[in-house]
Amino acid sequence: MDSVPCLRVSQCHVQQFRRCLQSTEALDASLCVLKHSDGTVLLPLLQSCLPQLDLQSLRAMVASDGTCEIVWSQELLESRGERWTEELKGDLPSSFQRHGDLILLGDNCFSLPLWKKMDQQLWRAVAEGLGAKRLAKMSRISRDGFRSPVVTMLLGEHSWVEHVDNRIRYEFDVTKCMFSAGNITEKLRVAGFDCRGETVVDLYAGIGYFTLPYLVHAGAGYVHACEWNPAAVEALQKNLVANGVSDRCTIHRGDNQQLQLRDVADRVNLGLIPSSEDGWPVACRLLKTTTGGILHIHQNVTSPLPNTATVPEIDDATPRASGKRADREAWQVWADDAANRIISLLKDVTGSQWRTNIQHIEHVKSYAPHVHHVVLDLECRPS
Repeated sequence: MDSVPCLRVSQCHVQQFRRCLQSTEALDASLCVLKHSDGTVLLPLLQSCLPQLDLQSLRAMVASDGTCEIVWSQELLESRGERWTEELKGDLPSSFQRHGDLILLGDNCFSLPLWKKMDQQLWRAVAEGLGAKRLAKMSRISRDGFRSPVVTMLLGEHSWVEHVDNRIRYEFDVTKCMFSAGNITEKLRVAGFDCRGETVVDLYAGIGYFTLPYLVHAGAGYVHACEWNPAAVEALQKNLVANGVSDRCTIHRGDNQQLQLRDVADRVNLGLIPSSEDGWPVACRLLKTTTGGILHIHQNVTSPLPNTATVPEIDDATPRASGKRADREAWQVWADDAANRIISLLKDVTGSQWRTNIQHIEHVKSYAPHVHHVVLDLECRPS
């Protein structure tokens, strides 16, 4: 990704090819012409002109049957008086997010001062190397209450992107909203639910991570989507239209604790981490008082580190098995406690007794050793 596009030609024809490239404004005059020991010369090209570059026409204009091909040179650094080092190599991105034709880089790359000298030439080379047209970089998550990303556009004129997951289109502004790629297994699980005829309330809708699977694949009769981030609401509105389900969803803007709905839901999704506890009283008010329903409660659960000193040293698998068992036990303890607290909240809300049933505990992903994002499917019925 330190490479730049070049036209490799025979040295005897370099002046003719240079004039042709200059006439089509495809030559990058900010970079030096590079000579190779094999007798060829590299003419640096402008990234934006690559799609229109016709090699056959160039050969015809020069009347040459010699070398004429596009290559990617790793000599951009040398042309600017710099050398390639292991430190620079270690500053390249090891991972990134792809959203359509935009690549979103993380904060742990291209941080060395040298990269700034290359400016747009560098970003064009990176985008081309990753097969993208636009490039952005995220530095951190803001503390604005919305978990908005702090993102800088490096290449490209606009920041709206489209991401397709399980045949669902998500559109959002990458500088204002995050895409939770790690929740794909839970979105697929929700898509497999049978929610025909049900009314679902999504208390933390975002851009529609779970709202859309409920509508598009699970067949929910109607969804109430609650969201307080204006940027996410704008994206959610677009996504409902883009997926053809806007007629079966109402967006409730603002803090869900101010929500006026009551006694409407067959199912409530509480997809907020590290904890959705603030929404539990709201969810209890939303459940239908005569039939009840199901709560899908998201939580980050931390389990204690296993005491490996007491585990017989039979083989390497024993401590790992013990650790997994400790994780599952911690999830169960949290789920039991959540079920009891929900019973108490339901009694406070309705004035009557309820019973709960832990249908399932789903492991979504791990954030760190023994810190896990889990979802509790809790059935709640009036006694």
